[in-house]
Amino acid sequence: MIILTDMKITLSAIWVCLMLTYLLGDVLRIFSGDFKAGEIGSMKLTQGMWLGIAILMLIPIVMVFLSQTLDQPVNRWTNIIVAGFFFAFNLIGLPTYPSAYDKFLIVVGLGFNALTVWYAWKWV
Repeated sequence: MIILTDMKITLSAIWVCLMLTYLLGDVLRIFSGDFKAGEIGSMKLTQGMWLGIAILMLIPIVMVFLSQTLDQPVNRWTNIIVAGFFFAFNLIGLPTYPSAYDKFLIVVGLGFNALTVWYAWKWV
């Protein structure tokens, strides 16, 4: 059985792994030439869209902190809900990624989301 402090560290570590996986995808996209500045796909993004993306990508970073500081019942459900959201979001977006490395990294991210839900669910 994982004790409270260990579970908080475990959940935080999984969020760090997820964020690093997302960043690796971004770096590979830049170096592979799959990235065009100011666009996603062929769509030109507005400042509002970039703000939305920044907020979305900040969530896993905030989850590292929240996993360490929230009390157990709130912590457990916050991790389940947020990881479930990211799982659904990335599963829906998976077909839109054209390259094999992107699809692979999204599947790895789905694994990290599933692991977060599983650990948080077992945390009683």
